[in-house]
Amino acid sequence: MSNTTPATPESIPPAHSGDDWRKLYPFASHYLPLDAGRYHYLDEGRGETLLLVHGNPTWSFYWRNVVRTFRDRYRLVAPDHLGCGLSDKPANYDYRLAKHIDNLTRLVDTLDLRQITLMAHDWGGAIGMGVAARRPERFARFVLCNTAAFRSQAIPRRIAACRIPVLGQLAVQGFNGFARAALRMATEHPEKFTPAVQAGYLAPYDTWAHRIATHRFVLDIPLDPSHPSYETLCEVERGLAKFRKHPMLLIWGMRDWCFTPAFLERFLEFFPYADVQRANDAGHYVIEDASERIPLWLTGFLQRHPLAQAQGVSDRPS
Repeated sequence: MSNTTPATPESIPPAHSGDDWRKLYPFASHYLPLDAGRYHYLDEGRGETLLLVHGNPTWSFYWRNVVRTFRDRYRLVAPDHLGCGLSDKPANYDYRLAKHIDNLTRLVDTLDLRQITLMAHDWGGAIGMGVAARRPERFARFVLCNTAAFRSQAIPRRIAACRIPVLGQLAVQGFNGFARAALRMATEHPEKFTPAVQAGYLAPYDTWAHRIATHRFVLDIPLDPSHPSYETLCEVERGLAKFRKHPMLLIWGMRDWCFTPAFLERFLEFFPYADVQRANDAGHYVIEDASERIPLWLTGFLQRHPLAQAQGVSDRPS
């Protein structure tokens, strides 16, 4: 844990009367100091490393059940991107894809993580696969869930609306409209989103200033070559070829209106040998909606592809 710092009490959002989300997230916090602020992450368990990378507007809370289920057998590292979760949320920062990749690369290098199994969701796909392309020797297996790591011009209207100047920022940062709406729109099983679960998702995003990354992520979707993050996304996409024969599990909520099944089919063009689990009753928050099935799917995948055989996978057809 060199070059990291423990959590401090002031970094934890204050408790709200009537919620007990902390009981759902009973983990020790760690921080990696960056020039722009502290980068929060979980580091639970021992053994083979599972690196869990969240998207927007979630944070490491999204992976809580995976961490609790697997920490007796694996080491689970789950960061919060700068501006998200329990990480610092600097006002003057370049919240771009390249910076998020830089930060996660720094964490992987600092902790000297090796033979990593990457598990990523939403923006975590582009960020995590970006790191893997930079450090391919450190990654062995991949589990991608309702995400993308390639160019696309598909953007739902309800997300495009959040990019409207002034009005979009007011909705996202002023009223926390993006994170709050996701608690209804990103799930097909609202009964799983108890008051404590909802409080957990919203806790780090309690003020205008603390919602800055939520809005910047929306603005950072690169739809054409003029966008500042477009070339970064092209680099991520080009890097996918390095892992064509690596063990790959695609877990997909088939009712996702954002990362639709079309994104799954696109991934299968890059990774034709991937294992696929289609959750026909799940939405974008597939880890929540299919929570009872996730441990079975993940355990089966890890057992079918032990690390001794994972890297290179030379026995697969070319």
